[in-house]
Amino acid sequence: MSRVTQSLVLALLGGVVLWISGFSTSYLNYVKPGFRPFLVGAGVVLVVLGVAGLFTKRKHDHGHGHGHGVAWLLCLPVFAILLVAPPALGSFAAARSQAPALPKRDPGAFAPLAGGGPVDMPIGEFIGRAWDDDKKSLTGRAVRLTGFVVPARRGGEWYVTRMQIACCAADAFALKVLVKGIKAPPRDTWVEVTGTWVPHTFGKMPNGLIYPELAGTRLARVPAPAEPYE
Repeated sequence: MSRVTQSLVLALLGGVVLWISGFSTSYLNYVKPGFRPFLVGAGVVLVVLGVAGLFTKRKHDHGHGHGHGVAWLLCLPVFAILLVAPPALGSFAAARSQAPALPKRDPGAFAPLAGGGPVDMPIGEFIGRAWDDDKKSLTGRAVRLTGFVVPARRGGEWYVTRMQIACCAADAFALKVLVKGIKAPPRDTWVEVTGTWVPHTFGKMPNGLIYPELAGTRLARVPAPAEPYE
């Protein structure tokens, strides 16, 4: 790869990183919000290195423009990142995700649920309270969960789902709650579903992957959030 090609790719890649992290929320499809300053800094460094390389080459190489066409072709993947940015992980990834066992929490770590109306709750918290809260604080309480739709293997049932990440989309796994009593919206639709926890009837957690259940009472379609992961 020529010096010009390297500089062009660096400058363009840096510009794309700057755009998605500094001037939009697209970066949240790939990493947690805390990584934004690092992405902005990396974008600035790449742009500076790329521009510096182009000017250095221009000073030491007068009139030699061969290979620039190939250089622009090599930059096409960089433009693709900007123009056709992949969306956040959805039902395809969630359906294939085998969620690891969430760490068991101290039952006293769950704060009492305040208010009398539906409680907006992260799906991860709902799962924690469903399995680990000895006080059964979810019993009889209306909660509202926000996530996207993943069809269940059993006909007609579906999960309200949110992907959780530790740092980036590469380590994502699915948090799912089985919704009962409401017809499944189309796959990948973002929804707010209101309902009450269905207490489990088994004494000891059975083997295999078991999801908590929600008896749905109300469903509303919502836009995909700017921050799609929990």
